[in-house]
Formats: sequence, C-alpha cells, structure tokens
Amino acid sequence: MERKTRTAIRRRKLADEVEERLLARIRSEGLRPGDPLPSERELMARYGVGRPAIREAMQRLERMGLVEIRHGERARIAAPSIQQAMEQVGETMRHLLAHSPASLEHLKEVRATFEKETARIAAARRSDARLAALYEILRAQEEARDEPERFLALDGALHREIAAISGNPIFPAVVEAVFGWLSRYHLRLVRVRGAEFLTLEEHRAILDAIAAGDGERAAAAMHAHLMRANALYRHFEERESAAV
Repeated sequence: MERKTRTAIRRRKLADEVEERLLARIRSEGLRPGDPLPSERELMARYGVGRPAIREAMQRLERMGLVEIRHGERARIAAPSIQQAMEQVGETMRHLLAHSPASLEHLKEVRATFEKETARIAAARRSDARLAALYEILRAQEEARDEPERFLALDGALHREIAAISGNPIFPAVVEAVFGWLSRYHLRLVRVRGAEFLTLEEHRAILDAIAAGDGERAAAAMHAHLMRANALYRHFEERESAAV
C-alpha cells in the first residue's frame, strides 16, 4: 500500500496579510504621492492586529519604494523614483546572473543593443556642455589607469553620461543599473593587463563620433566596444567553469 506523505500548509504571517491589504487599499483608492495612510493605531483597530505586524508591513512597503516613513508622522505614499525601482531589483538580478549563465548572456546582449542606440541618440542631441563633460570623464579615466576601482567608476560614469544626453531619465538609470549588475565582471576586465588602454581607445572613438554628430559611427563604435567586452566576459566564465 502506497504511503501518503503529508505536506504541511504554512500559515501566513500577519504582516503578509496587512501588506496585501494595504497594497489593495493603495490601488483601489488611487492614492497618489504625498497622500497619507491611516495611523498605526487606526490600522491596528481596522485589521485587528498588533503594532509589530503593522510596522513590518509598512517597512516592506518602504523598501519597495511605495511609502515614505518619517518618525512622528503618518506614512505617506512615496514619490516614484526610477533609480529606486532599479535598486529594488538589483539583488535579485545579481543573484540571477551569478547562477544563470544564460541570463548573463541575455543581459549582455540587451546592454549592447541598448547602449548602441544611446550612442546614436547622443550624436544627434549632443551639446558643447555635454561633450565637455564626456571628455573630462575620459581625461580622468586616463589618469586612473593604475586604479582599477576608480577606473571602473569612471567607466560607468561615461556610459551613464552618454545615455543622459538623450534627455530621457530612464536611459541613464537603466545603463547605471545594468553596469552595477555586471560590476563583478567589469572589475575583472579592468584588471587585465593592457585592457585599460584598449578601453580608453574605444571610449575616445565613441566620443569622437558623438562629437562629429555621426550617429552611425557612434553606434558602431559602442557596439564594437561592448562586444569586445562580452568576449572577455565569456573568457572569464569559461576559465572559472574549467577550474571547478
């Protein structure tokens, strides 16, 4: 006779229920940034739970970027932030990339395609002030050749500044987030002897094309730069796999 196994049904925490109800309230009432939520005391009475459950649920919503909590005041609906939204998925993305080679390849492909277009747009919308800022970052990066961490930070700043020329705040936010998710691999690249000179040469080619207003050349230079980096990423991954 086949023996049946029992699978226990986990009881939901009170904070889970409170969080779900608060989310439903925010959606159903169409609450907007700055609108207050009920006080802790009111929520305790309404949901029949203690203060710890209310506070835990509120803290979760705060981490999600949905509410703003200030000491001595009622929690309020937070103003939306693209940057904060990207940060919230950061840990999940880093975990995914660390354990899913396929996802890493997909992200690198997306990045190459996306930044190719930001370079093209930058060539069309450049200004003297923006170009001066780009070349200043490149100059600083040339001086940081022997400082891997600083070199890497300036690398990210350059790519972010190119995306910012578009005037669309989502573009630099996406570039910065993706760069951060790949930072583990970026740092390895800049520590490869001689790679910093190639990076600087490729960056200058991208900036010169943007300065000339040549969108096609800027896009091609960006694509070549990122594809070269992608090839090195694969090299590191294959070397790590072989060492295991």
